[in-house]
Amino acid sequence: MRSFLLGGVRPRDFWSMLKNLALRVDGEGAMDIGAWLRDQGLGQYEGTFRQNDIDPEVLRHLTAEDLIGVGVASVGHRRKLLAAIAALREVAEQPSGAAGFGATPVINPEAERRQLTVMFVDLVESTRLSSRLDPEEMGELLRGYQRAVAGAIARFEGHVAKYMGDGVLAYFGYPRAHEDEAERAVRAGLAAIDAVRKLQPPHGETLEARVGIATGLVVVGELIGEGAAREETVIGETPNLAARLQSVAEPGAVVVASATRQLIGGLFDLAELGFHPLKGFAASIPAWRVLGESSAESRFEAFHGASLTPLVGREHDIGLLLKRWEAVKKGKGRVVLLAGEPGIGKSRLVRALRRRLEGEPHTTVSHYCSPYHQTSPLYPVIRLLERAAGFAAEDPPEVKLSKLEALLTQSIEEVADAAPLLAALLSVPADDRYQPLELSPHRQKKRMLEVLVDQLIGLAARQPILAVYEDVHWADPTSLELLDLVVDRVQDSPVLVLITFRTEFLPPWTRYPHVTVLTLSRLSRRQGAEMVDRLTGRRALPTEVLDQIVAKTDGVPLFVEELTRAILETSLLKAEGDHYALARPLSAISIPATLHESLLARLDRLAPAREVMQVAAAIGREFSHELLVTAAPLQASEVEEALEDLIASGLVFRHGTPPQLTYSFKHALVRDAAYATLVRTKRQRLHAAIATAIEQRFPEMVQTQPELLAQHYAEAGRLEPAVNYWLRAGQAEIARSATTEAISHLTRGLELLEGLPDDAARLRKELELQVALSVALMTAKGWAAPEVGRANARARNLCERLGDKSRLFPVLYGDWVFHVVRAELEAGRKAGEELLRRAQEEREVSAEIVGNRIAGTGAFLRGEIANAREYLERSLALYDPQQHRALAFLFAQDPRVAGLSVLSLTLFALGYPEQAQARSNEALADARELSHSNTLGFALLYGCILSQLRGDWREARDRAGSLITLARAQGSPHFLGAGKILQGWTLGQTGELPAASTKVQEGLASWQMTGARFLVPYFLSLLARVETQSAGAKRALDLLTDALQRARETGERWFEAELHRLTGELMLQLPAFDRAEGEARLQHAVELARGQGADLWELRAATSLARLRIGQNRFGDVHHLLAPLCGKFAEGFATTDLQSAQRLLREAAGFDGAIKSSD
Repeated sequence: MRSFLLGGVRPRDFWSMLKNLALRVDGEGAMDIGAWLRDQGLGQYEGTFRQNDIDPEVLRHLTAEDLIGVGVASVGHRRKLLAAIAALREVAEQPSGAAGFGATPVINPEAERRQLTVMFVDLVESTRLSSRLDPEEMGELLRGYQRAVAGAIARFEGHVAKYMGDGVLAYFGYPRAHEDEAERAVRAGLAAIDAVRKLQPPHGETLEARVGIATGLVVVGELIGEGAAREETVIGETPNLAARLQSVAEPGAVVVASATRQLIGGLFDLAELGFHPLKGFAASIPAWRVLGESSAESRFEAFHGASLTPLVGREHDIGLLLKRWEAVKKGKGRVVLLAGEPGIGKSRLVRALRRRLEGEPHTTVSHYCSPYHQTSPLYPVIRLLERAAGFAAEDPPEVKLSKLEALLTQSIEEVADAAPLLAALLSVPADDRYQPLELSPHRQKKRMLEVLVDQLIGLAARQPILAVYEDVHWADPTSLELLDLVVDRVQDSPVLVLITFRTEFLPPWTRYPHVTVLTLSRLSRRQGAEMVDRLTGRRALPTEVLDQIVAKTDGVPLFVEELTRAILETSLLKAEGDHYALARPLSAISIPATLHESLLARLDRLAPAREVMQVAAAIGREFSHELLVTAAPLQASEVEEALEDLIASGLVFRHGTPPQLTYSFKHALVRDAAYATLVRTKRQRLHAAIATAIEQRFPEMVQTQPELLAQHYAEAGRLEPAVNYWLRAGQAEIARSATTEAISHLTRGLELLEGLPDDAARLRKELELQVALSVALMTAKGWAAPEVGRANARARNLCERLGDKSRLFPVLYGDWVFHVVRAELEAGRKAGEELLRRAQEEREVSAEIVGNRIAGTGAFLRGEIANAREYLERSLALYDPQQHRALAFLFAQDPRVAGLSVLSLTLFALGYPEQAQARSNEALADARELSHSNTLGFALLYGCILSQLRGDWREARDRAGSLITLARAQGSPHFLGAGKILQGWTLGQTGELPAASTKVQEGLASWQMTGARFLVPYFLSLLARVETQSAGAKRALDLLTDALQRARETGERWFEAELHRLTGELMLQLPAFDRAEGEARLQHAVELARGQGADLWELRAATSLARLRIGQNRFGDVHHLLAPLCGKFAEGFATTDLQSAQRLLREAAGFDGAIKSSD
């Protein structure tokens, strides 16, 4: 890191002493005698000085005798005072552009981070000059050189930081920033070189200077040293780079670095100088020479060229302009006052109108006001006339005059009257061709303005005119007078006058009936996102990146463009086909260099309110009055005064009424810019004060927004409370089912944990974080996501290291979920058995509830259906809604809802369809009452499956739709996949077979992408059914074969009997298969279901087999298959399953009776 000292007119560091001992100023910019004396450690003389009327002017002339006369008896005190007074006299003799010398010297009490453009000017061959000139002559030469350079710098409002003999160091962007500091620096550099060339040193020497300019982030204003030796510094490599670059420059040249080049756009013509090895820099540095101002017609063209940003959200505005143009074409003059804040798109809209009019006969005359020519009369008109006449730099005066005359012939009849007036305006001598103008200055100006308006009206007589006046907030007074005449006189001519300006300018022309005011509004969030999409060439950004861009840019097109381009130029993103993906973790997006200057300029206009603005920025984009007053290290009255200034400036908005006042920054980037000025130590101090204020004064915020405390403590470097609050915030978001936010909070806590001592307390805190993270990950990523497995494994390891049995229950539950959803049922069985065993040993009822619930679920999936019912009903019996509702937030689901959901499928398989439906409805009602998204998703998933098993496609459709809506809202990919699968099945029931197949396959892919493998055999059977309906029996059979293979491999056997039944039925339909093989499959399904106690599966398989027996005329077998089974059912008599079985029994009995009668 390199630093340059702000100060030092001489090697003895005079300027530092001056700044810290001599220039103490009050709020009005005048020196405060008392503060000055106190800086010397001599504040005891303040009263004496004031009694003797010693003001700053008198002070500079005091002598030792005067000091004795007013009572300064100490010789040591007199010497200190005389030295400081000498410093005052010396600074008065410095060039007017010197650092700190002027009406309002600035002394920063604390350092700031800033983007700074640094200029280093060097006098060429000063050593040779010093050897040839007398020392006094050389001293005079250097003083003239310094005055010339300082004058050029002052002209563009730069800040001379330091004189170093033949070198001058200047800053643009400190102590006050403008929106175009890089441009100002380049203009000042060119002006300095020109000014040095015009100097007339002794002996006819020719002087040349060379200039280096660089831009970058620095820390400015840091005070170092002690007492009189204290100095302000600029820390960073930018000053050093500027100094090194001037050594690359030829005499009379300005050389700029890469960042400066980017900021000046196309305002100047540049020559590439290639890469140069510079002392102190590891890599070679690219450099460019500034050749001069470019021929760009306007600032907009200089920065955009032919590459226009997308025009988004301006359909109404361009429509209004086109309507006014239609009136103009009918001979009715119109004026549109186009207002808007910087960057809102005024110039872009003007270009859009010009493009729309390209196919129509018309003439466009464009005037561009300049921030550097606000005191140059008719500057935009002069530039327009020079362009229109075709003046070239090398044209002699007579050629320029002829070109002017040719231009005027197009619009004015009496060229002889107009030419000398406009020639005088353009500084073109005309006395050889015209009589000298014998008019008073006032009359000459009045007549010249009339001629300019006549010229415009004359052009309009030939064809309609679009007269554009851009950036009128920078217009000189005479140009505004001209506009007064133009607006008044175009009413009856085919002229559309388009005047653009920023909102702080108050146009005086709104009283005219032919004038329309059009104020551009910000883009909506949708329009901002559309603009980003077009800037990226329709290559989609990651959602979180797009969200940050849209949020930070607040609908200002320039902000959207610059932030998007800056992101695309970083290494944050990598292109992947038709979209971008994150190449590294996303952090807060920094303000691009192209916006730094503009934003800092807005802030620096409110220097007195800086402290309050920085505190507010540390709080956030929005902040309350009470919190700001509590956290700010200022008196309440000072805060109030600063807030009024901020509101009056438009940078901050006020909302509400006392005592509920809140405020917000106008732009997120304005807040970011204010925050970015804070150095680390002050930033940490402010965040600590804010966090303490919230804890002490706002207990409701502590409860409802723990993430705010976490953020402030983290930024304050207070890791332990930050980790605690990130944990609380994550747990709170889990309770609100906001799992994405929960994961973010908990991950932040784990990251900060690395900075704490590696002891038992840290391990316990990590265990809490890992357990909570596992719960959140199950919902957001899927129960079987690798992240869930890693979190569970780490949590279990921590439990074992700490011997923490209480935390082991949610960890074992996480293990069980992870394995079961991955269809690793044996591993899941072990985790579930361990959980239940430990719960019973420790008589932990909550854990027993969960243990029985997961034991029942595991038994059901393995096809142990009767056992499953026992476990599930035991879990439900232990559950007390008053005591155990909170278990949903520790175990990712409410165990009662989950138990009821699995029990519904269990009861259905066992042959209790009505009870199954009742339990499912009960689960859904409880889940909705609980308002826990993962629990509701679980109930909807199992409810969908039950609806499908019952054959109620309408109910399945509704439940699947609800599941998909929930999944999308919560970002749950596993629920989304399952919902699509079941929705696809319902589409098949309504005959939409192609859509059904696509939807099921899409859902199945999503489900398996989460790592989930359980339920896949069942889901494949649904796809097989859709394929069967669409005459794809062979494809369906392949799917069922795959499903059976998966069931055998994983042990997921709850639906195995049904898979065999469906396979058998398909085999009987396909001629390629032996019917005996299909019959065997059905027989196996009956036996398998009977072994599981799954009466309903057995009934279905038996019904299919009975239907085959009827076809074989084996009617007696039908009774043997179905009658005992039907007799076992105590409910569900209206179901399709039982009614089909009863119908077959009656049908077989009828056939059997008929046969016996015929016998």
